[in-house]
Amino acid sequence: MPVDPYILLLLGTVGLAALLPARGTGADLASGASTGAIAFLFFLYGARLSTREALDGLKHWRLHVTVLACTFVVFPALGLAAGGLVPVLLTDPLYQGLLFLTLVPSTIQSSIAFTSIARGNVPAAICAGSFSSLAGIVLTPLLAAALLSGGGGGFSGFSGGSAGAIVLQLLVPFVAGQVLRRWIGGFVARHRRVLGLVDRGSILLVVYTAFSEGVVEGVWHQVSPARLGALLAVEAVLLAVMLLLTWYGAKALRFGREDRIAIQFAGSKKSLAAGLPMASVLFGAQASLAVLPLMLFHQMQLMVCAVIARRRSRDPVEDTGETARVVEGREGSEGSEGDDGGTVPASAARSRTGDR
Repeated sequence: MPVDPYILLLLGTVGLAALLPARGTGADLASGASTGAIAFLFFLYGARLSTREALDGLKHWRLHVTVLACTFVVFPALGLAAGGLVPVLLTDPLYQGLLFLTLVPSTIQSSIAFTSIARGNVPAAICAGSFSSLAGIVLTPLLAAALLSGGGGGFSGFSGGSAGAIVLQLLVPFVAGQVLRRWIGGFVARHRRVLGLVDRGSILLVVYTAFSEGVVEGVWHQVSPARLGALLAVEAVLLAVMLLLTWYGAKALRFGREDRIAIQFAGSKKSLAAGLPMASVLFGAQASLAVLPLMLFHQMQLMVCAVIARRRSRDPVEDTGETARVVEGREGSEGSEGDDGGTVPASAARSRTGDR
């Protein structure tokens, strides 16, 4: 089971914020830098997303609608159902963070990686992840407005100020990246590895700022080890339910094996890279508790999906033309930066560019 090195960096950043939180002028500087980092992140997301690739995937609309329904309908429904666990297992702040987790879009790169290892429909995974990320720019804030407003636990909910911040820090940079992609897309692609480091560094800055504010505000006094253990158990059940629903639900909808693999991995995963900046904008000083469930879920989904992908790679599969284009279960030692901050197998990276 892989332990994402980036999770270790995130935990180290959390520890740094706990020991040396930004205060006073330092906090103001960190907050300003974090705001700029979030805008730059979403500018890069817009510059990277291939509109043509997404439009080409419309021909497989049933699969993409299924993934979007899992991500933005089924997941939130399960999140709302988990409200019954408050206050027996979860505190209200932890539940709000869990509910926010269910509103975040799916991953792109890691979904592609696991789909490739399992010998699934890699082009469909690429398009499904792209659609989910694009839809999440709009749907995640709207769902947060509908489901998190008036939430307890010190969360401010969604206000006019939050809406303006979403537009200025997320939507405007994303649209600008899409508009300028025609001229800068090649540069972004050629320097993907360097810009990936910028991505991860920006997210670390966002995490440090959010957790510093949380430490200064004293929000961590609300969390006990028992509550964290309960949160992990709830998230394990949530992930198991989504993995089962995406697999057997896709079978009931009469998708083939390769499509079912793409649906399972794209429809059961949540993007840490997209969720962290959004939480920082939406929750302010309470963002540290809001992103905790997402950080735990991210590592859990990587570990579980890695095991499933390797087992699926050993399934007997007919050698169709599509299967021949998918790299078979190789776990290369090299990797490329993923959309959720970690690394993915080189085979998946190759599938994204040439194995369609």
